[in-house]
Amino acid sequence: MSKYEYSWLSAREFKPGREFVSAGSCNLLSAGCDLVDTKKLIKLFSVFFKIGAFTFGGGYAILPVIQREVVDKNSWLTEEEVLDIFAISQSIPGVISINSAIYIGKKVAGIPGAVFSALGMILPSFIVILAIASLIMNLKDNEIVDRFFTGIRASASALILLAAIKMSKTAIREKWGIAVAVVSFILVVFLDVHAIWVIIGGAVCGIAYGLFEKRKRSCK
Repeated sequence: MSKYEYSWLSAREFKPGREFVSAGSCNLLSAGCDLVDTKKLIKLFSVFFKIGAFTFGGGYAILPVIQREVVDKNSWLTEEEVLDIFAISQSIPGVISINSAIYIGKKVAGIPGAVFSALGMILPSFIVILAIASLIMNLKDNEIVDRFFTGIRASASALILLAAIKMSKTAIREKWGIAVAVVSFILVVFLDVHAIWVIIGGAVCGIAYGLFEKRKRSCK
């Protein structure tokens, strides 16, 4: 085969659009991945913005709402994972609701997810406090306003009780768990022991019980 015939065959087989289509497909796939990630970030922000805007009482009152949104509605995490996040969030400095939002966001969508979740949780309170802080101070002695906050505190107490019941169903599975829960309740309520020390004590009890069970099985 002459070099001219070879050149003609090579030119016929060469398809300049192929590289362009291939590169374009890669770009489209990359853009699609970015779009999915953006949608997830927007979803995280909207979910935690809604939680922060419509849940009164803060702290433990917000936990059942987070659990419903994250586990039941969006299936981002399991109940066990959410319970672990609540325990860790309580053990470290900061507000438990914001700590939980950051942790969940990180688990769902990495560092950007943590940022968007935290912003969603913080912004409603920030906006509302800026808007009504001076108004509330002027109306703090108003009987209607006082009744309003009394009702909010009562409903927040119910939410905290609901959170305790739902968490106990998943977290307390054996007799030793019931014993740890009862002792922890007594320490916090009656002896005024800080929650951090109670959580650390519970963790130590869990490790000790696990080692005891392991040694017991190995002896059989």
